[in-house]
Parts: sequence; C-alpha cells; structure tokens
Amino acid sequence: MAGKSSRRRFIRDVAAVSAGVGVASGGSATSAQQIGRVRGFDHVALPMAHTEAMLAFYRALGWDVAPAVVPPCGDLCFVWEGTAESLKVILDRAGAKVEIGPVAREGGRRKTGSSVYLRDPDGNLLEFMIYP
Repeated sequence: MAGKSSRRRFIRDVAAVSAGVGVASGGSATSAQQIGRVRGFDHVALPMAHTEAMLAFYRALGWDVAPAVVPPCGDLCFVWEGTAESLKVILDRAGAKVEIGPVAREGGRRKTGSSVYLRDPDGNLLEFMIYP
C-alpha cells in the first residue's frame, strides 16, 4: 500500500505544482496558466495480467491498443501546454529527475512533438509531450 500512496502523492504534487506555479509564488492564476500546465492525456499504457481479454475489451470500445507494457510498469503520457522551459521548472519543483529528453517523438495524435521522460516513485514511466 505504501507504493500506491507514494505514487498518488507524486502525481498530486506534480499536478499541484503545475496548477499553482504563479499563485504559490505570489503571482496570479493568469500567470500560472501562461507558464504551462498538463492539458490532458496523449496516451496511456497499462500493465495487463489478462492480455487477450484486455485487448478484446478495449478494441471493442474502438480504441487503438497495442500490448507493449509489461507489469509492473505503467506508462502515462501527458500533453503539456507550455514550453520545455516551463515544464523543467515544474519538474524541478516536484523533485523529478528527467531520464530522457527533450527528444522528438511521434505521439498518440500521430504528430511529432517534443517528449520528456521520467519515472514516478513506483517506477511508472511519465512522458510529457509538447506539440507544436
């Protein structure tokens, strides 16, 4: 249970820092939005114990699915609305260590963007994608 708690805390802290960059430092909510924020998910990869059933289920929902992630590593790709510099500020404040990036990658939107990769305390891969 400690692992889940640390992952939740890490994601909460990254989201809180992202949402309150300007506000926490005495700026306005408008300046926080100008710095950058997570806009949404680009793609998500989940570890699967029942691969065939999971593939059938999600494909029946009409989603593009590929069996690529092996437990226990999840993969979350967030679309970052801001600059690479503003993302670095957020990640530094959260104490996150960048493993790779920024590097050019094709994202879930089938467009090339710039990606930064890091891991949460449980070892799950987090990718922040910046589209032009």
